[in-house]
Amino acid sequence: MIAGASGGVGSAAIQLCRLRGARVIAVASPSKTDLLKQLGADDVIDRNVDNLEQSIRDAAAGAIDVALDVVGGSSFMPLVNALRQGGRYSSSGSIAGPLVEFDLRQLVYKDLQLTGATIVAPGTMQRLVSLIEQDLLKPLLAQTFPLHELGKAQETFLQKKHVGNIVVEL
Repeated sequence: MIAGASGGVGSAAIQLCRLRGARVIAVASPSKTDLLKQLGADDVIDRNVDNLEQSIRDAAAGAIDVALDVVGGSSFMPLVNALRQGGRYSSSGSIAGPLVEFDLRQLVYKDLQLTGATIVAPGTMQRLVSLIEQDLLKPLLAQTFPLHELGKAQETFLQKKHVGNIVVEL
């Protein structure tokens, strides 16, 4: 399950998970469904759904093995709650907010693994470049802005209408 699936990290995560043979459930705006399915998502859940946990469980036909999250905020506990016994949650961002409420019983009684994901092992970038060169991973460039339009780039990012990366060039 990938929350924030339409951003640069999320869209790459979809592709990388598919390369490993995973079934992928994405969470994003409904307008992005077709493109996310083209990238390899099996299902796309509306990020504004009333009951995110139940929607995840319905799409997965039960609990999920892994939740990859760049969103945080109010979606954190529904993702954690949807994990199976021994499931794994990994965060690489908190665009919806860095502070969350957390029911420690989920961690303790389900024996979950929670990790952050910003520091990568040596050789990771070389492997990613190799996947790009082999045309197995396609980074998505939504839009490019010159540095003097940084404010416009930020506004575009906050509108959340893009899929992929927004790049600011010098």
